[in-house]
Amino acid sequence: MTTAVYAAGAVCWRRIDGKVHILVIHRTKYADVTLPKGKVDPGESLPQTAVREILEETGLAVVLGVPLGISRYPLTSGREKIVHYWSAEVHDGAVHSSTFVPNGEVAALEWVTPRKARTYLTHPPDVEILDTFAKLLEEGVSSTFAIIALRHGKALQASAWAGTDSSRPLTARGVEQATSIVPTLQAFGVRRIVSSTAVRCVTTAAPLAAASGLDLRKTDLISQNAWERGEADVRKVVGKRVKSRKTAVLCSHGPVLPEILREIALATGSLSGSYLSSAADLATGAFSVVHLSATNPSSGIISIETHEPRA
Repeated sequence: MTTAVYAAGAVCWRRIDGKVHILVIHRTKYADVTLPKGKVDPGESLPQTAVREILEETGLAVVLGVPLGISRYPLTSGREKIVHYWSAEVHDGAVHSSTFVPNGEVAALEWVTPRKARTYLTHPPDVEILDTFAKLLEEGVSSTFAIIALRHGKALQASAWAGTDSSRPLTARGVEQATSIVPTLQAFGVRRIVSSTAVRCVTTAAPLAAASGLDLRKTDLISQNAWERGEADVRKVVGKRVKSRKTAVLCSHGPVLPEILREIALATGSLSGSYLSSAADLATGAFSVVHLSATNPSSGIISIETHEPRA
């Protein structure tokens, strides 16, 4: 079987004089116009690749928004290329900080309206991805933030631990998981980190806090012990995060995760369904990114994507 080539990129967009413009790149080597994207490096996650490639190709430091789908097309080598795309709103600060200069790979960057981008883009799969983004614009949900439900990393079995349940530590694998997920979480622009007070949750969230320079906020309100005693208050924690409209990580436990997803749905007027159960059914160290509208969170959940640790 021929191995596929995986890549990732984004529809980078910004408002200029009140109108949405899309970033297209004019590539030197291929003499075409395309969306920024690039191949996955060994050990990278797809979101990590998207952010890195956009920075390398355009000089823009971006954070990812809603996933826009996957394009597939054959390469001349006979292999299939599979490209995952996200939306990425670009703010003025990122534009002013861009270090882009024309080079052997990219000859020029151009901001154009979505309509003009459709006529500029050389490859039909890029146009399909752009059309998916255009639907978000039509629905008024292009600006987003996320609540990320994270399950703690692999912990020592209760039968092998003499202390309290809340003091159970991560195993060596759990520590590796906590470290490996940091770049993927950072790709979504995390601005708040909230953890259960249990050691296994705090230790899982700590590497992200250290790498991001963020405070790690600990609360019993999403801990398993409090949940089992009927003393948890997931609604309060989730409600605060929805109200703030800032991307946040909630690190908690397997039994509590369904309640977190349910409360996100309730707080945003979303319909319940099996998709919530699927998003909450996470392996250790895995997380679900719940994308919400930054301008109108009550318009409901826009999309959910789930990622697992490499370890």
